[in-house]
Amino acid sequence: MSSIAVTGASSGIGQAIAEVYASKGFDLFLGARRVEKLEELSKKLKTLGAKSVHVQKLDVCSDESVASWTMAAFEKFPKLNILVNNAGLVLGTDTIETGKIEEWATIFDTNVMGVLRVCRQVLPQFRANSHGHIVMIGSISGHHVYEGGGPYCATKHSVKALAQTLRLEVHGTGIRVSSVDPGMVETEFSEVRFRGDTDRAAQVYKGFTPLSAVDVAEAVEFATSRRPHINVDEIIIMPTDQSSVSKVNRKS
Repeated sequence: MSSIAVTGASSGIGQAIAEVYASKGFDLFLGARRVEKLEELSKKLKTLGAKSVHVQKLDVCSDESVASWTMAAFEKFPKLNILVNNAGLVLGTDTIETGKIEEWATIFDTNVMGVLRVCRQVLPQFRANSHGHIVMIGSISGHHVYEGGGPYCATKHSVKALAQTLRLEVHGTGIRVSSVDPGMVETEFSEVRFRGDTDRAAQVYKGFTPLSAVDVAEAVEFATSRRPHINVDEIIIMPTDQSSVSKVNRKS
């Protein structure tokens, strides 16, 4: 029996991951703050072929929420195969000089502490099972930086470091750790960054073809479907028209 748990699964990359694994006949355990969207998504996932779908509200910034969610996941699926740490966000494009500390705190608590909280809860059971695959959804911003993205880039560099450290710490246990790091992906991500300004968000993807959430989900599926003796450490996946975090070929 194959099963997967996904954080931040109510939209974007998380939703696409759920849909790809549903089509493979997986059992799914999904978490997000917007549980009503998860409940609606679960209906679609069953039509796509998911063996079963369970949803529970998850706030990765809350110790109690993470503990409750992971406990429920292993109660449903004691031999859970895969965890995808997908929940994350960015707010604004302020410089370090002008940024808002409260927004930085939210970004770090979600993108870094959230990953740590979930991993801390999942790892003991993965160790007991002598298997499990943890996938981090990173970013090209974990490899390069840009003005106006200092705190976000710092969190994604941290996620990369956590994946590399965790790989060392679980060495010899049978647990695998992968990171999938995309360039520009057209999802709700930019709308959240610009606080619901859809016109401004649309400009981010204007003049070229960005990645889709499904592109990233398929990279995750590739990493987790290798034979047990293979660990895909890291996948960097970029649009053809994007060469770096800030170099994009836009057509007029």
